[in-house]
Amino acid sequence: MKHFSPMIVLILSISAWSAHQYSANGMVLKVDRLHKTFVVSCQSIPGFMDAMAMPFDVRESKELDGLAPGAIVDFNFIVGSNSSYAKNVRIRPYESVEQDPLTARRLKLLNLLSNPAMSSKPLAIGETVPDFTLIDQQRRRVSLSQYRGKVVALNFIYTSCALPNFCYRISNNFGVLQRRFKAQPGQDLVLLTVTFDPQRDQPDVLGHYASNWKADPASWHFLTGPVSDVQRVTKMFGMDFFPDEGLMDHSLHTAIIDRQRKLVANIEGNKFTADQLADLVKTVMSQPENRRYGNQIRLARNAARHGPSSER
Repeated sequence: MKHFSPMIVLILSISAWSAHQYSANGMVLKVDRLHKTFVVSCQSIPGFMDAMAMPFDVRESKELDGLAPGAIVDFNFIVGSNSSYAKNVRIRPYESVEQDPLTARRLKLLNLLSNPAMSSKPLAIGETVPDFTLIDQQRRRVSLSQYRGKVVALNFIYTSCALPNFCYRISNNFGVLQRRFKAQPGQDLVLLTVTFDPQRDQPDVLGHYASNWKADPASWHFLTGPVSDVQRVTKMFGMDFFPDEGLMDHSLHTAIIDRQRKLVANIEGNKFTADQLADLVKTVMSQPENRRYGNQIRLARNAARHGPSSER
């Protein structure tokens, strides 16, 4: 058996003693497997740091397996005198906190039995989101394709939802986005909130609901439409919902779509903060390929309006 020398044992003991380990959690904003790094909008770590978005290194790339923007993760953060890294990165699965803990599982089964068309798989991260057209709170036709060159955040609600941790919280998240990116909405960021109860949530109902959030109708659209059209959109993102004694049992999804109409994130549940969602949107908006694409779109639109500019 090979033995360490007393000096090596002493050095290892000092290193272990000088390193601190913290429990951390947050929302993944970006993953860089090449450089073994992921960026997290991290909750505060008591005794170490306030909540902030920051990159974390890992020692082994397998720690990043399965990570994607929008994932909620728990991990250990090791801080030594000269370096720091994350280990034991674990994706936190979303568990419904409905009144009945079996609701989420029953919900999917009921949907499959009542509507076999809902059984198709939702869009995968990186896929292009198909175009769709619905009607907003001002009775305008709104198509996803008209926001080419902009980042789109999309969520789902129904206006009769009585639980504060569900539709109310999801809508509040977008209210925070609207305030935080006050200069960008309509130019670089568009918010789309789709009702999954279109028979009751007609434009006038959505208009009243939107006024509760002081939603700017130029950049935050509350969408409804024929049941089949709404179901097509909900199916894209894996939304589950089912009538239950006048209310709706439902899952929760918030999606981020980049300027090229690629799905960047499809966040399930409500176990994240509005600031974490805003950090994710900011990351998508600031990615170099997204900035270049947005600038190209704006230049093309300006040229279409004013004609090509000549150099002097």
